[in-house]
Amino acid sequence: MKKIALITGASKGIGKALTEKLLANNFFVIGTSTTGVFDFEHNDFYSLKLDLLDSNSIESAHHKIFDKFKHIDMLINNAGIGPDLDTYIPEKKSFDLTFDVNVSGTVFFTEPLIQIINKNGAIINISSKMGSLDVCERTDSVAYRMSKSALNMYTKILSNRLKERVKVVSVHPGWVKTTITEDNIVNGRLTPEQSAKNIFDYLQTDIKSGTYWDAEAGKELLW
Repeated sequence: MKKIALITGASKGIGKALTEKLLANNFFVIGTSTTGVFDFEHNDFYSLKLDLLDSNSIESAHHKIFDKFKHIDMLINNAGIGPDLDTYIPEKKSFDLTFDVNVSGTVFFTEPLIQIINKNGAIINISSKMGSLDVCERTDSVAYRMSKSALNMYTKILSNRLKERVKVVSVHPGWVKTTITEDNIVNGRLTPEQSAKNIFDYLQTDIKSGTYWDAEAGKELLW
């Protein structure tokens, strides 16, 4: 029987590349996007509309998932935004928006799904090295950095709560050429496909719950 993975933000970038990687490796994938529209089709792909800013959209997505799927094996919380990336002074509108998607939306999308994640399944929170307290030396991207730190704390809390049932990890995907910023497109070291391969290879190992993993460097990060 195919394993089932649910990936948020699956219509482009890392999420799309992860979706294609998992489909190529005999997974069934539930993919979400804010529109529910994807530019690819596959017999083992189920598309789902999900806007993490909208509680009604989250609730509707839950209903559809619970109606169609009795269990899932892996939840990959990939959807995220960074409107203040490469800026230096926090601005309230973008600050609130960042936390509403990257933290609140992710948490309240995840919580009801925990009950249908198989024993020995996994929750993978796509974080960023920019959320590490230990290695932070810069002053830019206040909301984005703080939101990823908060997501990391959620990883630790869930890894404690779900100990010996579900593995929970934060993953830094590397500096990837995605449209989240112009700088990423120009200077990113990895294509989405390269990042997805690194993440997939990590997920094939005996991952340790409660880990903050650098998929580009292939080693644990300091929190």
